[in-house]
Parts: sequence; structure tokens; C-alpha cells
Amino acid sequence: QLQLVESGGGLVQPGGSLRLSCAASGFSLDYYHIGWFRQAPGKEREGVSCISHNGGSTVYADSVKGRFTISRDNAKNTVYLQMNSLKPEDTAVYYCSARAFLSNLQRMCTMGGDYWGQGTQVTVSS
Repeated sequence: QLQLVESGGGLVQPGGSLRLSCAASGFSLDYYHIGWFRQAPGKEREGVSCISHNGGSTVYADSVKGRFTISRDNAKNTVYLQMNSLKPEDTAVYYCSARAFLSNLQRMCTMGGDYWGQGTQVTVSS
């Protein structure tokens, strides 16, 4: 059974950092683009960052450029999102999603993938 499991969320003060992990089971991430998405209460889901199957290309939302870094370790079947200089507006449930590598990365970062994790809550508050 294909599964994506996010972890690493929590409560952090403004200016702090968190690292989210997205671990896959039941399939290899080698052939999948992976994206991080978030949804805050009352808002639509938005693409935060995406990375191509081989790590060669990345996409970032303007709101997180320079603060967030996406990376992947295919040997560990895991994708990471390092979040620095966190702001209260980053508060949301963060999801990871996977889509087969033949798809367009930018489009995937807008539309989402075929597989989704259950999400992890990130709260930025003093």
C-alpha cells in the first residue's frame, strides 16, 4: 500500500525553524516528483515547494523563497522541508504529495499529486 507520512510539525516562535519530513512506504520515491502543500483555516490549499524526482529541479512559492529549502534523500525514501525564519502566516497543516516523474513539476506544484499524506500541523506563535 502506497503511503506518505509527514512528521516534524509543532509549535515554534516567530523567527524559529522546523524541518518537516515526508517518508514513503510501499513504493520508491525515485520515480516521483514530491511537493509540499499547506492549508490554513479558511484558506485554500497552496503549493509551498516541489522537487523533481532526481532533485535536479525545485519550485518555491514566492512567500517562502529564501526561507524554506526542499531536499530529498532517495536512499532513505524521504523528502524534507527545512523551514527557517518562520512567520505567523506560515501556520497551517502541511501535506506532502507525490506525482509520477513524467508529469510537469510546475504544474504538479499548482495542482498537487496523486498521493497525499495525512498532514502535520505547523503553528508559529509567540
